[in-house]
Amino acid sequence: MERPTIAERLRREGPPTTPRQSASVILVRDAAGGVELLLVQRNPQQRFMGGFWVFPGGAVDEGESHRVTAVRELAEEAAVTGVHPDALVPYSRWITPAAIQTRFDTHFFVARAPAAAQPRVDRRECVDLRWTTPAAAVAAYVGGELALVLPTLKLLEGLVRFASVDELLEHARDLDVQPILPRVVEGADKPRVLLPGEPGYEG
Repeated sequence: MERPTIAERLRREGPPTTPRQSASVILVRDAAGGVELLLVQRNPQQRFMGGFWVFPGGAVDEGESHRVTAVRELAEEAAVTGVHPDALVPYSRWITPAAIQTRFDTHFFVARAPAAAQPRVDRRECVDLRWTTPAAAVAAYVGGELALVLPTLKLLEGLVRFASVDELLEHARDLDVQPILPRVVEGADKPRVLLPGEPGYEG
C-alpha cells in the first residue's frame, strides 16, 4: 500500500518552522462490527489539509492544555459535548517533518463517545463525518475514497486489532507515548516520508 503523498508545501530554505502545539481526539464507540471511530472531513476550500479526513482536533490556544483543546475542538468540529478532559487517554504524538512549512506537534487522545452523542459538522471548517471501523477506513483509503495523511493512516492501522473500547482504553493507559518525527526525503519522482527506524531515515 502506497503511503499518502505530501499534503503540504515543503520548506525550500531557511531554518525549520517551530511546530505549533495541537491536540486531537480519537472518539470511539462499540458497534456490531467492532470498535468504530469518528472521522471528519475538512473543508476542501481550507488552505491547510483541505478535503482530508482527520480526527477532530486543532491548535492549542494560549492558556489551554492539550486536553482542554481536544475537548473544545471536538465540540466545535463535531458538536460532541460531555467528554471531560480528564477522561482523555494519551495515545500517540506526531510532529510534522522539519521539511514541511506548516508544522504541528499533535497530541492524540482516545476517548469513549458519550452514549447520547449525535455528531454533526459545522459545514464551515468540516463538511462531512463518518463513524467507521479502522479496517473500513483503511480499505476506503486504499480504494481512493478517503484522503488521509500519514499519521491518521498509521493510527488507523494500529487500531484495527482492538475488538472493544474497553480493550483499547486498557491498552492506551499502559502506553509510554513518545513523539514520532517522520522525515521527508527527495525521491526520484516525488518526496517520500520515512518513519524512525526505516532504511534511509538517518541519511
